[in-house]
Amino acid sequence: MDEIECIVVGAGVIGLAAARALAQAGHQVVVVDRAATIGFETSSRNSEVIHSGIYYPQDSLKAKTCVAGRRRLYEYCREHGIGHRRLGKLIVAADEAELPALDRLAAAARANGVDDLERLSAAEAQRLEPELRCVAALYSPSTGIIDSHALMLAYQGEAEAAGAVVVLRTPVLAGEVVNDGFTIEIGGAEPGRVRCRWLVNAAGLYAPAFAAAIAGVPAATIPPAYFCRGVYFTLAGRSPFRHLVYPVPPAGGLGVHITLDLAGQARFGPDVEWIAGIDYSLDASRAAAFYAAVRRYWPGLRDGALQPGYAGIRPKISGPSEPAADFVVQGPQDHGVPGLVNLYGIESPALTASLALADEVVARLCHRCEPRPRAAL
Repeated sequence: MDEIECIVVGAGVIGLAAARALAQAGHQVVVVDRAATIGFETSSRNSEVIHSGIYYPQDSLKAKTCVAGRRRLYEYCREHGIGHRRLGKLIVAADEAELPALDRLAAAARANGVDDLERLSAAEAQRLEPELRCVAALYSPSTGIIDSHALMLAYQGEAEAAGAVVVLRTPVLAGEVVNDGFTIEIGGAEPGRVRCRWLVNAAGLYAPAFAAAIAGVPAATIPPAYFCRGVYFTLAGRSPFRHLVYPVPPAGGLGVHITLDLAGQARFGPDVEWIAGIDYSLDASRAAAFYAAVRRYWPGLRDGALQPGYAGIRPKISGPSEPAADFVVQGPQDHGVPGLVNLYGIESPALTASLALADEVVARLCHRCEPRPRAAL
């Protein structure tokens, strides 16, 4: 049976960032993923926004890792030539009833250390975006966009340069806690069993199910999995907007917002739809609700301008009637299994927080160890 120091399950942005951090600290790392490409699911089906840290409760892991991760991510993008743009974002109150929510967002941002927000009047917001209709807005100059695939390729490249190996088309079927580590059963073209000392569960949508498939992990420490689908529509023709535009957020998400990609193409979404399982289908009839939502702040959206784009699924660990759960990075001190880190509920702003979340993984595995020379594969 092959023996590996650390297996990371999941080659999304968090798994790759964790593999990079562990490999650069001198550890032997193998990343395994069931998909044929890196970042196949949640990491490539999102808005590609670099968030500033506005929406999250004070002292939450989401707030801490978003604010710290955002600062590091901009620097990382500059150093590695990753496409990004600090466009800025407007969060708009479409009517007077939404002004208290705007005030709460501003207070939450200040509590999280986001100190560059500006409160704008309707006229000030329209000077930035003439097509916009609102009664007031918050302007976040540190919000931006990023080429998420280029970011993941950079993480993968640095991990591999430090000795890590990324293995795709390799589902992890089950596992067992054994003395000083784990035995992992893998499928794919070359099925078999592998032994490892450390195991990082960065399986995203599948993280609770994978944890439950590891014999010896206490069931009481595994949260339930909920799946919240959001679809995106793209704008036919040129966008009139230069900034990202978000509404006051509803429950379950951040609202149907307007984002831009690096080529200037506008997209709208995601909406919120709680579903029973993983299903990326896109019902084109949902466009009707998009027109209604967007026209609250962009009344000039013309009929027929929205085209079906794609769907993503948020890996939730809280249900539709519950408060949004924080990120959970669960180490041995939480579940009692040495060498295991589980990441649950890693949804937005995980892309922004990826470097900081990788540090959280390393801290839970290596809190008493010093970086050391890399083990040979």
